[in-house]
Amino acid sequence: MEVIALVGPSGSGKSHRALLVAHDHNIDIIIDDGLAIKGSQILAGISAKKQPTKVGAIKTALFSSQEHAEEVKRIISREKAKKVLILGTSNEMVYRIAKRLNLPAPGTIVYIRDIATEKEMEQAYNRRRKHGTHVVPAPTLAVKPRFSGLMIQPFKVLFNNTLKDNNPSKPIHLEQTVVRPTFNYLGRFYIKDPVLKDIIKYSVKKSRIFVRLTRIDIETHAEGIIITIELTAKYEMYSIPLVIKKMQEIILDDVEYMTAINVLSINVLVKSLYIE
Repeated sequence: MEVIALVGPSGSGKSHRALLVAHDHNIDIIIDDGLAIKGSQILAGISAKKQPTKVGAIKTALFSSQEHAEEVKRIISREKAKKVLILGTSNEMVYRIAKRLNLPAPGTIVYIRDIATEKEMEQAYNRRRKHGTHVVPAPTLAVKPRFSGLMIQPFKVLFNNTLKDNNPSKPIHLEQTVVRPTFNYLGRFYIKDPVLKDIIKYSVKKSRIFVRLTRIDIETHAEGIIITIELTAKYEMYSIPLVIKKMQEIILDDVEYMTAINVLSINVLVKSLYIE
């Protein structure tokens, strides 16, 4: 197995350019801030960006937890990865990560200053300092379930491929995700249950589905929320199961879009029917 490292100061844009480096070196798996990423999927790991403190984030990025390290080691073995990219803020950090994951020491080290201009690194640093946002080199579809409650914004980037023999070739379109880690908030960010219930009522009302909501319960878990709804449905409704499924989809879209909270499930109980 060949291990390649991408090294640069915190906030210099490493995660932003990780997919480009992986593409140009035909790398199978990226190890970034505690996650193992392959293509458009997060295969395993715990994100350092989700930790409530900076100290916790550092420990997670270094795979200090044995259980965390073992999970990622199993995935790397299962995928039969021939090349792995490790991101870190220093040579020492990437060597420590490689050792924790039982990987060979990095044979090639790519420095962020070699693939990004001073202006690009300064822009990345300013965004980090001003907005406290980080990049995860994976699409939002893969990121969202692991970042419940954090602000998430998908974006697509366009790179000119200049690493191979220093000759530009066709541009590369990559999808990434911006997240705002917990430890970057000034205090904690809460969305109270009454707000979520109002969003659910709004979703049902705008959908013009003929039901009367009698009860809404919200269960909060570390991974997200579970919504339980009790209602009375209109008797003339053509197909109650199909209509309820549509209502679940509308509520899911609205709650996740408006709050960025991960919805684990929406349980609906039809208590009775009514006739107009």
